Amino acid sequence: MKNSKPLYYRHRFPGVVISCAVRWYFRFQLSLRDIEELLFERGVTVSYETIRRWCEKFGAGFVHRVKAARCKPGRTWRLDEVFVTLRGEPYLLWRAVDQHGAELDVLLQKRRDKAAAKRFFKRVLASCPEVPRKIVTDQLRSYSAAKAEIPELATVKHVFVKASARVNNRGENSYQPTRERERRMRGFRDPDRTQTFLSTFGLIRQHFAIKRHLLRASLYRKQLAARFEAWHRYTELAQDPPRFEEGRILSAILSSAFNLTAPLHVVLAAGQPPAA
Repeated sequence: MKNSKPLYYRHRFPGVVISCAVRWYFRFQLSLRDIEELLFERGVTVSYETIRRWCEKFGAGFVHRVKAARCKPGRTWRLDEVFVTLRGEPYLLWRAVDQHGAELDVLLQKRRDKAAAKRFFKRVLASCPEVPRKIVTDQLRSYSAAKAEIPELATVKHVFVKASARVNNRGENSYQPTRERERRMRGFRDPDRTQTFLSTFGLIRQHFAIKRHLLRASLYRKQLAARFEAWHRYTELAQDPPRFEEGRILSAILSSAFNLTAPLHVVLAAGQPPAA
């Protein structure tokens, strides 16, 4: 029987450093150079281009596991599209969320005609296990024309709303984190890289974005700890060599409130279990 290679096979840095850098990039408003500086402060010398390659190589795989393990999405889809500019050219960013605001899928396209809407419908159907009960969109006619040609959506209720009526706020507000990140990155540039980034960014951000204002502090920390535990499973930190002691090292690396300037060899030593 052929043994599968570890996820971080032949990588110079341990998996805990790689997964931490990937999570920082997609979770927070940080640039690649910001993460390079944060890691250097902790004794990890790595270039921002290496961090970029980590995000491109591991981001999609991490998101696939997050998406497969999350709760079943709602049966009401809210679809919307906005214009984004890539190197001076206008593109349409299509996004679908459920009634709770959980992102279903995103797709960057050049047009917003029937063919583009049909392509987006098929993409969302392929990524969701169940057909929705209701679809909420704006008054763009491409939605109804494309929906009529898809057998799975023939009997689904379709509700049209006016953007000015603020009825589809769940779908329209889902673009706020994307707009914030767009300003932080000073605009998107390459269509393929933008599609890859946004497909990864939304799900990783939502995995850790708990509605804190609705929870007590103790319950919030409990849920956040569960999200981190799940993240460790998705990133296969438990399969690293025992000398790294994943959980202890990750706690030491992320303990910025206590020791921001601890070099990596000190962090590794702190994560080691006591000698027998």
